[in-house]
Amino acid sequence: MQWQLLLRRYIRRLPPGSGNFTQDLDKFLPGNQLTLFNTGGEAFRAMWAAIESARHTINLETYILNSDATGEAFARRLIEKAKQGVSVRIIFDSIGGRDLDPMFLTRLRNAGVRLLEYHPVAPWRPRWEWSRRDHRKILVVDSSVAFTGGMNISHDHVSRHEGGGGWSDTHIQVEGPAAYELDRLFRTVWFKETQRWFPLAEFPEHLPGNSLVWVAANQEFIHRHRIRRAYLNALRAARREVCIANAYFLPDYGTRKALIDAAKRGVSVRVLVQGSTDARSVWYAGRRTFGHLLRGGVRLFEWQGSILHDKRALVDGVWCAVGSYNMDHRSLRHNLEVNLKILDCELAAQMRARFEDDFAKSRELTWPQWRRRPWLDKQYERFWYLFRYFF
Repeated sequence: MQWQLLLRRYIRRLPPGSGNFTQDLDKFLPGNQLTLFNTGGEAFRAMWAAIESARHTINLETYILNSDATGEAFARRLIEKAKQGVSVRIIFDSIGGRDLDPMFLTRLRNAGVRLLEYHPVAPWRPRWEWSRRDHRKILVVDSSVAFTGGMNISHDHVSRHEGGGGWSDTHIQVEGPAAYELDRLFRTVWFKETQRWFPLAEFPEHLPGNSLVWVAANQEFIHRHRIRRAYLNALRAARREVCIANAYFLPDYGTRKALIDAAKRGVSVRVLVQGSTDARSVWYAGRRTFGHLLRGGVRLFEWQGSILHDKRALVDGVWCAVGSYNMDHRSLRHNLEVNLKILDCELAAQMRARFEDDFAKSRELTWPQWRRRPWLDKQYERFWYLFRYFF
């Protein structure tokens, strides 16, 4: 009851019309403080500062763990904290970590860092699995400060003038009850894979901020539609504006219908998609859906910079989503994913400014232009779309 009263108090501070997004009232946690990062350099520096301040636990869960310059920077700090007696655990995906230098992992183990390779692809190894992957990006320090979003532990996310790939992405820092919830997700995966439990810190009594956050995760198979359902609810509630940036944009029919229905209601619906890609098969399959969207009034913008790796959304200047979830079949059916659903006007204003800047730097696709694209591209799109359930 106390949490419900707190939630209603926070909701009363939101602008008129925000009630459209509060139908899942019991899922939002009040009292969170959020910091948005638009570049890998900013995000990694904040993550390193949090690691260096750790007193008890550091839990890192990531799809890609690279032994490049960024990976080494994380490893140095994690090794130092482990030697100081801090409990350090890392979960990394077997496919995402396929390029790891074995000596990199050996150094971590020797320093006392506990490692879990999620679902090795070798059938002779324990817990092996081919399809189900851990696509989350979570760092939690002392159960009180957490980071999540689209950035892996990889130099791809560092700017080009610092020697990185300059990928466009978004990450977010969370302080408050939602950080505790992200830590619980990490520990649940650890227990499920190892059958070894370790204690969780006390639920925080201090509420450092004013953001409402729902940590939406598809942890169990029966809840695999949880993140998609939250997106659909927000799209159906939209009255003014929808902005989406999604790297591997291959929406199913239901999602496309929700976007088109919003556009027909007079909502401004804009989607930022990849111009260049690191996954050409998914890129072609996703472009197969563009004609349906463009004819339905959805505006599509093709990113002209380096690789777009974002997974963020903004609805009506109040509802935001940041996380690891791609609008494709793999994220829906096969991957462990996590998204933060946020009610926060200040954060929404920051995201809107970023969206406007990104749309200005992109090339808008129009239906007359799109229908005249090369014949060979249409065949590639038609071919790869047949395999959309396997990506």
